[in-house]
Amino acid sequence: MDWQGWGLFGLLATALLTLIMIAAQMAGLTRLDLPLVLGTLVTPDPDRARVAGFFIHLAVGQVFALGYAAAFALLGRATWWIGALLGLLHVGVALTVILPLLPGVHPRMASTRAGPSSTAVLEPPGLLGLNYGIQTPAVAILAHVAYGVVLGLLLRAL
Repeated sequence: MDWQGWGLFGLLATALLTLIMIAAQMAGLTRLDLPLVLGTLVTPDPDRARVAGFFIHLAVGQVFALGYAAAFALLGRATWWIGALLGLLHVGVALTVILPLLPGVHPRMASTRAGPSSTAVLEPPGLLGLNYGIQTPAVAILAHVAYGVVLGLLLRAL
């Protein structure tokens, strides 16, 4: 495996995924602010949280890119459509497992059981992230499929 290629392509794919998510939020398609959610894990200040969250997301994206690269290596090929399928698997786990569990570990996110005495500043995403808007799952699917397609295309070129 070309480690420099994986590193660069992982950053490019993650930047695209993040761009899609932020553009969708700015366009009003979703209220999910991924850099804010991730950044408030480490700081309560929303402005600093967005910066920290962006870099946390880039780092996590690198880890997932390594997983994609390993899957491509195991399959003996990298294609856009295999990348898209991996993106669907990735977003499926993110929307049905990771997001619903997030309130249990996030220090500034309310749980679905939080009462009026909660001091949390973030609402829980809920299953499929639907608490952040009905279009949130579609945006997340589009972003993660694009991530997989980009990795499939770029890693195939190696």
